[in-house]
Amino acid sequence: MNDGTLIKEKTRRKKKITGIQLIAICAKYFVLILGATISILPLLVVFIGSFKSNADFVSSGVLELPKEIDYSNYKTAFVNGKMLLGFRNTAFIFIVSMAGKLLLGTMFAYAVNRFQFRFKKVMMALFLLATLIPAITNQVATFQIINSLGLFNTVWSVIILNIGTDVMSLYIFLQYLDEIPVSLDESALIDGATYVQIFRKIILPNLKAPMVTVLIVRGVAIYNDFYNPFLYMPKGTLKVISTALFAFKGPYGSNWPVILAGVVIVVVPILILFIALQKYIYNGMMGSVK
Repeated sequence: MNDGTLIKEKTRRKKKITGIQLIAICAKYFVLILGATISILPLLVVFIGSFKSNADFVSSGVLELPKEIDYSNYKTAFVNGKMLLGFRNTAFIFIVSMAGKLLLGTMFAYAVNRFQFRFKKVMMALFLLATLIPAITNQVATFQIINSLGLFNTVWSVIILNIGTDVMSLYIFLQYLDEIPVSLDESALIDGATYVQIFRKIILPNLKAPMVTVLIVRGVAIYNDFYNPFLYMPKGTLKVISTALFAFKGPYGSNWPVILAGVVIVVVPILILFIALQKYIYNGMMGSVK
């Protein structure tokens, strides 16, 4: 038997799958298909229902295709629900909040990672401790602070609450900063660069992946936030996309197709953004656990 035949025989033996391995593979794909179905099914129900008339929706199954496609639900939801106003306010809050969150988060992580100072460990411990306190317990104090600052019924109230750095974002940045050699900072200092220049020209360009990760993960939370805008911005002209959708509860409480059309309008932008940037999310998450 020549060498080529031996190699083929060994390869064939390696590729042979045992019964237990086959069961494990089948179980893995079954779980994946089941998870995908559970995730997609609600979206499919919402999408199909948004094209039905109210009478058709009541008399048909949730997955049954509409007898006649009704596009008027989207027009009613967009115009009567003041979705354009909601998108405008949401976009402003999203952009300003995320710009501040990314800037403060990267600066804080850079200072903690690169510099040694007194009470550093105590500060990090307090930072973690604050996350263990339920947010609902300090809402009265938070409201009084926002009101005393004159920010109640302004978009800046929600922006101030969103702009703080959270623990997840901080540790994502810290993990990536550990992979950036300190020698780059030292070389730049020898060449006469300031710490601000090092941060802007060396640190920030190397934090693009985690910044996109934080942008999507925390941005989705800001986009979907209902509690803060509802509490701190009750003025009608300050509707965001979540509170605009909530407005359907009253006049369209029994007209589910219009409500579902509003849900689709709200979901589509963030879904497109997630699909477009999903590779950065995976890269950022993988890098944060290296």
